[in-house]
Amino acid sequence: MTGTEAVGTRRVTDADLPAPDVSIVVTIFNEAASVEELYRRTIAALDPGPRTFELIFVDDGSTDGTFAALERLHGGDPRVRAVRFKRNFGQHPAMHAGLSRARGDVVVTMDGDLQNQPEDIPRLVEAVEAGNDVASGRRRGRKDPVGRSVPSRVINGMLRRFTGVAISDFGCAFNAYRRAAVEPMLGSIGKQKFTKALVLSGGASVVEVDVAHAPRHGPSRYSPLRLARTALHVLAGFWPQPIQWIGVLLGAVSSLLAFALGVYGVIFWIGESNFPGPLFGGVAVLFVLGIQGFILALIGEYLGRIQRDVEGRPIYTIDREL
Repeated sequence: MTGTEAVGTRRVTDADLPAPDVSIVVTIFNEAASVEELYRRTIAALDPGPRTFELIFVDDGSTDGTFAALERLHGGDPRVRAVRFKRNFGQHPAMHAGLSRARGDVVVTMDGDLQNQPEDIPRLVEAVEAGNDVASGRRRGRKDPVGRSVPSRVINGMLRRFTGVAISDFGCAFNAYRRAAVEPMLGSIGKQKFTKALVLSGGASVVEVDVAHAPRHGPSRYSPLRLARTALHVLAGFWPQPIQWIGVLLGAVSSLLAFALGVYGVIFWIGESNFPGPLFGGVAVLFVLGIQGFILALIGEYLGRIQRDVEGRPIYTIDREL
């Protein structure tokens, strides 16, 4: 696979090495306390099986010694590969860095915080080997707080509507892909959030697989503001012509409100000889301004994408690679 990247040091050449059957791509950020346990459990889940595999860890600019732990793991096991970003670029660029280096026919993606259970990897791989392009992880007994799970349900509903794919958990990063289904989308992965939605939007077949989901240790990195930005990203990335639809909605709602307020004003004026115009006028103005603010935010998302494409900036830069 190939991808958009800037490299600080020359990458390891893998052309002369036999390709594994399975590639495990793990995105991590400040997970020094858990990365060795993740490695041990992944090896235990895969080593008894018949498949060859590689582990590709992408360190998204950690500052807590995560990469030092990866260096130790790489020194003891050549199946471990690692990439370190020069700074924190985000989960989705990190996903691109891993997917673009994966050599296996089946690629498994997962987070490195141990909310995803490595023991479920064989089941995801088997689902792809059964003939599906994507084995979509469906978090069973999800352990996220309400402030994270409720917005997630809203975003899942939006993605089901915009992609036309009726799966229940677009946000789960624990999935398995046929590499041939991922390769056509590498130009968008990293720039666009929701890798799974991108792959499925290309017509890939999918089956859902229940996976365990452990509580997260420490606070979630998804603040309410970040979740709101994610929703805007979904609208801009997966909803065709949203500005036109929102414009139509704004016009219809504003017209109906103006008509209703006008009728009420006439009736009140006739009955009470006193029309409360300033109050209702202020409510209408605030409502319209709120909708306009949302539209401006959506336009900002589009302009940001155009700027990044015009400038041709890399979606990440690499500090080291093992």
